[in-house]
Amino acid sequence: MLIAAVAAEAQTYTLRKCIETGLENNYSLRITRNEEQVAHNNATMANAGLLPAVDLNAGYKGALSSSDAKMRSTGEIQETRNSLDHTLNAGIGVNWTIFDGFKTTTNYKQLKEMERMGETATRIAIEDFTAGIAAEYYNFLHQKLRLANYYYAVTLSKERLRIVEERYNIGNFSRLDYQQAKVDFNADSAKYMKQQEVVLTSRIALNEMMAIEQVYTPIETEEKEITINSTLVFADLWNATLESNAYLILANQNNRLSELDYKKVLSRNYPYIKLNAGYDFTYNKYDTNSYLRRNNWGGSAGITIGFNLWDGNRRREKRNAKIEIENAKLQRNQLELSLKADLGNLWQAYQNNLQLLDLERQNVITARENHDIAKERYMLGDLSGFEMREAQKSLLDAEERLLSVEYDTKICEISLMQISGNIKELLK
Repeated sequence: MLIAAVAAEAQTYTLRKCIETGLENNYSLRITRNEEQVAHNNATMANAGLLPAVDLNAGYKGALSSSDAKMRSTGEIQETRNSLDHTLNAGIGVNWTIFDGFKTTTNYKQLKEMERMGETATRIAIEDFTAGIAAEYYNFLHQKLRLANYYYAVTLSKERLRIVEERYNIGNFSRLDYQQAKVDFNADSAKYMKQQEVVLTSRIALNEMMAIEQVYTPIETEEKEITINSTLVFADLWNATLESNAYLILANQNNRLSELDYKKVLSRNYPYIKLNAGYDFTYNKYDTNSYLRRNNWGGSAGITIGFNLWDGNRRREKRNAKIEIENAKLQRNQLELSLKADLGNLWQAYQNNLQLLDLERQNVITARENHDIAKERYMLGDLSGFEMREAQKSLLDAEERLLSVEYDTKICEISLMQISGNIKELLK
């Protein structure tokens, strides 16, 4: 299957296409959306107890009996055998709690709040997924660029080996030079082969996140290099975090849910009023009664007013509900402080990486110039194989460091966008 997949034509993906495909197909997100739908389905007036309950019932009863009755006046015995009486009844009843100290209305508000929490949980899952797939997308691009660097190293080592081999054959280079060039070529080839495995692993992970059934499917990225957004502003990010961070929104919703729990406890300080009404019909048919049949029908209505004087738990539940409100506020404040610390750390890393980018770009330019000079001197025989290898290694190391800094900066950028609630900007 792997061989067949490798032979297949590679599909080209942009970051946006990867995210959109994953958002549509990813199994974890589909489960989260289903859970959100459950919360939506639960947020109804009926589930909160605001609507009346209507019951329809019907029944039938048949009584088969035999009897012997002795008349007091005559002493005559009157016998009745296999007498069958029929009773058929049907009715409809309505029960409605029209007031219970605002408990049902509070229930409804809680259900609506839980519906919004379900939406927020879905948003968190989407944002986490978007950040994760973006990180993997750029990791895949990063690893492919490293693969290209390793391939370039192999071509340089191969060319050096060719030159040394030709000069060794004519006696200009020693066997030690030839052996060293061969060792370096084999080492670079091994790194290249190992990097191919890393690229494949990242490609499989990206396909899995997009829920591509054939996870070995070849992928090409439309972007050929990692682009950095260097225009982010810390103040804007922090303000956006306070306003849009999904975890802060969820903490605020949890706080409101705790306040509604407290209101439910207080609702027990009020009386309750329940209304009930019904309409019933009964049909009786007799074998031996003085009536052949009898029908009864009619309606009924009633109202119940009550008040729970004492249940032994109200004061305890009230104290605990107050504590839950306080805990919810503390958790929200703790989360805000944690987000501020995370944002500060990421911002510092982002700023440092931007400065490192300038340094590493200059280092790559200098290393390329040094390599070109070393190559010319090597061709003229003024430079040893060891010195040539050092110049080559310096160039490859500089390019490797630049790629790493670019990737690290991009990861910081993605994390900053996620904390500030702006991760969807990646879809633009």
